[in-house]
Amino acid sequence: MKRIVAIAALLSVAPLSAQFLEKPTRPQVETPRGPVRAVIFKSCTSCHGIDDYAYSALDRAGWSALIDAKHKNVTVHISDQDRDVLLDWLAGKFGPGVKPFPRAYVPPEITTFFTDTEATTVLDRACSTCHGLDKVNDKRYSPDRWRVIAVDMRERGAKLTNDELERLVEWLGRVKGTNPNQ
Repeated sequence: MKRIVAIAALLSVAPLSAQFLEKPTRPQVETPRGPVRAVIFKSCTSCHGIDDYAYSALDRAGWSALIDAKHKNVTVHISDQDRDVLLDWLAGKFGPGVKPFPRAYVPPEITTFFTDTEATTVLDRACSTCHGLDKVNDKRYSPDRWRVIAVDMRERGAKLTNDELERLVEWLGRVKGTNPNQ
């Protein structure tokens, strides 16, 4: 009985989601194919991932300067040819015309949840102005992955408040989670 009271007291201090699930949202950059993939695996991923690239939107000179600044105290050798391949990919994928992923977004706790009708209304309003809803309906992701996508889409212009975004993420994770439709 004392154990149950202690656990209940612990859980009442902070919501369960805040204790175990909440974490800042990070971008998830898909590893490219082709020559740049080989360069990234050879020269970059032994020290860091590639997700941090999404936090910046720079031209080729800006990427070159950032790489130099981040590696000035590190002995990393990258050939001129490999550097050109990497800079071409970075400037193309994360160039000045791209909106960088926000550095700070901590999901707020939600206490009310979307019904199917409410979620569909928000999807119609926020998503279908740029693409068909098949892009949403055909996917099966975890809530964390849905959150990354929703934050990214909001940065690209989707009209979503933080509360709507989190309620939509919860609904997408519940209704369109990782299990395929039966």
